[in-house]
Amino acid sequence: MPRRLLALLAVTCAVAVGNLYFPQAVGPLVAAGLHVSPDATAVVVTATQLGYTAGIVLLVPLGDRLPNRPLLVVLLSLTGLALLAAGCAPALGPLTAAGAAVGLTTVAAQVVGPLAAGLTPPERQGAVIGVLLSGSTAGMLLARTFGGTLGEWLGWRAPYLVAAAAALLLAIVLGTAVPTTVPTSRQPYRALLAEPFRLLRTEPELRRSSLYQACVFAGFSAVWTCLALLLTGPVYRLGAPAVGLLALVGAATVFCTPYAGRLVDRHGPDPVNLVCLLGVFGSAPVLALGARGGPLGLAALVLGTLLLDVAMQCGMVAGQARAYAVRPDAPGRVKTAYMTCGYLGGSAGSWLGVRVWGRAGWWGVCALLALLAAVALGRHLSTVRRAGRQARREARHAARRAAGTTRLSR
Repeated sequence: MPRRLLALLAVTCAVAVGNLYFPQAVGPLVAAGLHVSPDATAVVVTATQLGYTAGIVLLVPLGDRLPNRPLLVVLLSLTGLALLAAGCAPALGPLTAAGAAVGLTTVAAQVVGPLAAGLTPPERQGAVIGVLLSGSTAGMLLARTFGGTLGEWLGWRAPYLVAAAAALLLAIVLGTAVPTTVPTSRQPYRALLAEPFRLLRTEPELRRSSLYQACVFAGFSAVWTCLALLLTGPVYRLGAPAVGLLALVGAATVFCTPYAGRLVDRHGPDPVNLVCLLGVFGSAPVLALGARGGPLGLAALVLGTLLLDVAMQCGMVAGQARAYAVRPDAPGRVKTAYMTCGYLGGSAGSWLGVRVWGRAGWWGVCALLALLAAVALGRHLSTVRRAGRQARREARHAARRAAGTTRLSR
């Protein structure tokens, strides 16, 4: 794949994914502007993520059925219009509905991934996935900074309106830059919708990757949804831009994910997944120290969010590489299954995080992160042990067969 095209696709991922995350930074500003409680604005984040999950289920499989260039142009155009509606929303209800529409249509990054996989040989897919995820990570991080800072200067509507202009401009550029592709499937739409769930039922490696992503992203979403409440609350009393500035510490993931992709190409996804799950689990006690407030608490939040962001994104590289290997002829449907599980987990994490915050505060949110990481880590270690026992049994059988052959030859 040409580097210029790969860079453009990475920018597309950044713009599309960023639309999911800047609402997290402007929640307190929305609450003040629409005269609702800060907790109530969490519904906008949850609705956007639920809409995104629906978009993955309903729209991403079309990447295997339709040419990718017109599909990307239509998706980005609809995203731009939905962002425009959100920026003009007069109350929390219309904003929530517009947020759901943004989530539904801003799935361009999930179409770009299968497109890039189809244009890349298998031995380099990990590296390409890493570059695209670095674009998604940059969008996620910059979106929070952009949303919090611009919202503080010009009001909460400004980030939505600027994001709308960016999506519409990118739709025009992609209309001329993306090459023509041949669809890999002629199945009717109903069959395409059913295929990801059939793959989840029949492919254990896809189920495993999807479980890891669901657990980790649930914890990640819980932390970042409640982080704005912690920083703007009585412990720190900081403004909305502080959330965006804290998000910038995760910029290291932009450089880490391409390296993780090369490690996956070289060693396979399992060792990378193990390190990443340990990193997510280890981030929980570090983040918990942030409840103390003051410089020490803020330093803990910086270190903990950095560890969480790097581990989550690099683990996603390994998970996607394992998932694409399941069915190389159906990348869109595989990506749909994988990301549906991931964003269902993310939506549940945002919902659970706010409720745990209300009952147990920041300590409870960090305990939730640790619990979710432990579930994924336990599943991974169990699978690795089983695979090790199976390999040893096969080695013993091979040794016995070799010994038998040697005796017969004598």
